[in-house]
Amino acid sequence: MNKIHVPTLQKAKPYLLAVSICIGVFSTQTASAQIDNLPVLGDAVSGTITTQQEYEFGREIIRSMRAQTPLLQDPLIEEYIASLSYHLAANSELKDHRLEFLLIDSDQLNAFAAPGGIVGVNAGLFTYADNEGQFASVISHELAHLSQRHYARGVAQSQSNRIASIATTLASLLIMAAGGGEAGQAAIAASQALMTENRLQFSRGNEAEADRVGMRTLFKAGFDPQDMPGMFENMMQMRSFSRQIPEFLSSHPLDENRVADTRNRALALPPVEHIQNIEFLLMKQRALLHFENDYEGFIANLERDLPQLNGAEADAAVYGIAIAQLQRGEFVAASETLSALLRKDPNRISYVVLEAEIAEAAENYDLAIAILEDNLDINPDNYPLSITYAQALDAAGRYPEAIAVYKNLSRQRPTDINVWYELAELQGLVGDISGVHQARAEYFYGIGEFGRALEHLNLALRERNNPLTTARINQRLEDIQETIDRYYR
Repeated sequence: MNKIHVPTLQKAKPYLLAVSICIGVFSTQTASAQIDNLPVLGDAVSGTITTQQEYEFGREIIRSMRAQTPLLQDPLIEEYIASLSYHLAANSELKDHRLEFLLIDSDQLNAFAAPGGIVGVNAGLFTYADNEGQFASVISHELAHLSQRHYARGVAQSQSNRIASIATTLASLLIMAAGGGEAGQAAIAASQALMTENRLQFSRGNEAEADRVGMRTLFKAGFDPQDMPGMFENMMQMRSFSRQIPEFLSSHPLDENRVADTRNRALALPPVEHIQNIEFLLMKQRALLHFENDYEGFIANLERDLPQLNGAEADAAVYGIAIAQLQRGEFVAASETLSALLRKDPNRISYVVLEAEIAEAAENYDLAIAILEDNLDINPDNYPLSITYAQALDAAGRYPEAIAVYKNLSRQRPTDINVWYELAELQGLVGDISGVHQARAEYFYGIGEFGRALEHLNLALRERNNPLTTARINQRLEDIQETIDRYYR
């Protein structure tokens, strides 16, 4: 459960006036500054945006957000969100399933969708959802914004400068996803005051459509449609009992009429009995413990509630106790607690990863590596197992083996900046300077720092490379330069 804070770089400062939006609602103000690093989208006359152009712009958004936003690197949670989102997408009206995900290191309730299939989820969303259906309802709502192309429709209807509108959208997304803060709240308040009534109506129309389409997705995916209004009611209660408005509500207007409308729509659908998914409950425990400081109190609360729990909820509580014991440095106790779950379900990857994490934290690297190797034989290339395996090899000082795992991961997940970051560090330890520069180039490319990416590739060319590596570096230089020439000039 490691955290990677991507360094804040200068590339995508959200210095334009941000608007409180869901995708597709824009300020009528012309941007106060020029952004010269955004791709040109759409036809200059009609303002229409193609699906491919949305996808390409989405790559710029995700690069900027990786550079600006603290990301939580927990491969189990990341894999769960991706798996759930793809399941929902398969039951949605979304035509393009090229999705990319951001797990934001924030305890606030928020999720967003951006053009090109970008789905961002705050880790805090786990803490506010009572069940998997409520959690899924938020993602299905965001996928509906994508499937209905609210972003492209918003650009077409905007009367302001189109590039300014696009840049403003990006700035707003960055502020909202990063947790707001005083600057974000000020920008939101200013933009709300500037929106015209027709823009507000457009926003409400988008939200109503996303509710309808998202509920159909939720239902088709096997979830209880009542979970959507249930989640909305949780948000309304939060707003009533807290001075701080949940981030999600800042960009997704919610009132009693909207809750009632979703409740009525849910009643019109056949009831669904969704079996509680233990993976959601386990990931919720991981998210809760990530933001927890009082591990002793956390354990005490779970042990107090455990006698009243059964089934998946009881197993998740035991899992949470084991994580809290690990965080307290009680490695023997954590291992003993987890052993009860492993006896029941020895091949569950969430249990296996925690077992390896405990062994690694206790500096029993051989045990951690053996556990992971055994399970990778059963689940080749599994992402959480592979990442944990690479980390254990690194901790054991087995750098060449760790490099081999990260290189394999880089081929599977070429946009994973954490993989490139770790690969660069390890190649430095073994003296592979060309490899360091190539990995750093991919890292900087992944956060939109194209100039620094080219710089590192040129440095890699100065090293002693074999002809194949030289050809590969030259091809990558051409690829990145083509991206710059095509979209940024």
